[in-house]
Amino acid sequence: MKIAVSSYGKDLDSQLDPRFGRCSYFLVVNSDDMSFEVFSNQSVALGGGAGIQSAQFLASKGVDTVITGNCGPNAIQTLSAAGIVLFAGQAGTVREAVEKFKKGELKPASEATVGSHFGMTPRSDSGPGGGMGGGRAMGRKMGVEGGMGRGMGRGGAMGGGVGLSGQSPPQREKSGSVSKDLELEALKKKADDINQQLESIITRINQLETRK
Repeated sequence: MKIAVSSYGKDLDSQLDPRFGRCSYFLVVNSDDMSFEVFSNQSVALGGGAGIQSAQFLASKGVDTVITGNCGPNAIQTLSAAGIVLFAGQAGTVREAVEKFKKGELKPASEATVGSHFGMTPRSDSGPGGGMGGGRAMGRKMGVEGGMGRGMGRGGAMGGGVGLSGQSPPQREKSGSVSKDLELEALKKKADDINQQLESIITRINQLETRK
């Protein structure tokens, strides 16, 4: 049986990544001998539909079962349509998750555990289209603070107190880029902290459920 586990790393002792659609890697483990294949998750940078794309990818690899932390509604529908059984709410290492499955300790999940855009980070939202857009509050904020928003772009010379000829376009772009990079790094760090907190919470939930 082929079991796909969302993972932060590339081996069986890596921590399980709680994000399904935007996990770092998928380890596809053969439950008979624990041999495995590692696949980088190509859906991690998608602005939307990451869960669907990930589910379709695993289906193309002949996966029978998926073990992860959280899974959105669209991904669950896609997995179900492909006949793949989902086990959500898991934590620990990839090896531990597979061993629990083999012992029959996991319960299948039939409902989404998070919303459609769980796991979306600044890295996955940014792209050639410009900024952190998508109509989100984050995009609007960066458009104002970074000077790179669509409104400022159309204004062309709206330099904020500097005359039309006081600053050339390349200089404004450089200033906006520096501000954008600083905020992007801060947001990435915050996202990593949130992911660590979430993993800790899920681990505690599993511990408490085990004691019942």
